[in-house]
Amino acid sequence: MRGTVAALALGLTGCGSATPIPDTGRLRRIAEARWAHRLHIEDTTVGGLSGIDYDSSRGEYMLISDDRSDLAPVRYYTARWPQPQVAQPEPAGVVQLQRPGGGPWPDRRHAVSGLPVPDPEAIRLRPSAGTLLWTSEGDIARGFGPALYESARDGRFLREFALPAMFTPDPTQRRGPRDNLTFEGIALTPDGRFAWLSMENALIQDGPIPTIGTPGGPCRFTQVDLETGQATRQFAYVPDAIPLRPLIPGSYADNGVSEALMLDAHRMLVLERAYAAGTGNSLRLYEIDTRAASDVLQVDALAPGNHKPVTKTLVADFAALGLSRLDNTEGMCWGPPLPNGNRLLVVVSDDNFNPLQVTQFAAFEYIDRP
Repeated sequence: MRGTVAALALGLTGCGSATPIPDTGRLRRIAEARWAHRLHIEDTTVGGLSGIDYDSSRGEYMLISDDRSDLAPVRYYTARWPQPQVAQPEPAGVVQLQRPGGGPWPDRRHAVSGLPVPDPEAIRLRPSAGTLLWTSEGDIARGFGPALYESARDGRFLREFALPAMFTPDPTQRRGPRDNLTFEGIALTPDGRFAWLSMENALIQDGPIPTIGTPGGPCRFTQVDLETGQATRQFAYVPDAIPLRPLIPGSYADNGVSEALMLDAHRMLVLERAYAAGTGNSLRLYEIDTRAASDVLQVDALAPGNHKPVTKTLVADFAALGLSRLDNTEGMCWGPPLPNGNRLLVVVSDDNFNPLQVTQFAAFEYIDRP
């Protein structure tokens, strides 16, 4: 969730984009759909959909909300969208994600000592285990860093993964994660053994956040071995400079990584999402090879000369794909294969529970060029 305060304050959001750059021919729009603002499902308010994954065994999508238990406890929704070309995605249910020991996670007004208030962002199904991986951007103000959790499909809490100390908040704010700029994405390797956690922006010691005209400091992508529970590798990814200018000079603008998705054992898609108040959103999809970068897991602070960041190749600028609008897209997954054998790429936007934004689904044919 980014840009919420600015969007609400200015009453402007999600209505434009950066100047389109040439279409690479890698994505073909198949369908676009929306859910009504503040749709109600089983006595919960839908919104803030920040992550999506597809369960082929059940033919349903799972969508995690980044509501910090303010409107309803931490949860994910299920939906079916078997024919994107001719039908809308249909809600199927909601599952409450439990805290350790059982019961709902607390909201910020009823925070419990020793327990974070999760800020959910990404969700992935582990098909081999039948469980769910999900991230929280942390509860930085209260000293809790970003987290990777595993839960049963029915929401029961199973475990929290140990993460490197670099992700622990620093009370002096001289290093460590920035609030609301941490684990935006999860990419699961096809063999189900590893998960890659993608940071939205750089750790404080690694560099600045992006500005207009200047790329941000390197984001750390961390590989976690799901069997041992340990971080095993890490590489650096440099997000673009903010490609948009806000309508009112000096007002809010940002850019960062909003999701990651594996193409195969080593290649990954990375979605960068930008926003400028009064101008709108930009969405650019890149391809990277996780092998084409140095391992920075043991590097305390990233700086020019002490690491090799990954190179990236543009797959698509969403402004060239014919969508009715670009919004705050944060979720991305593979759907069922298309009849011609190509992959179906499905994305969803986080409306920030803001009536000026939308919950937008879009489906694309993905044309691979390995």
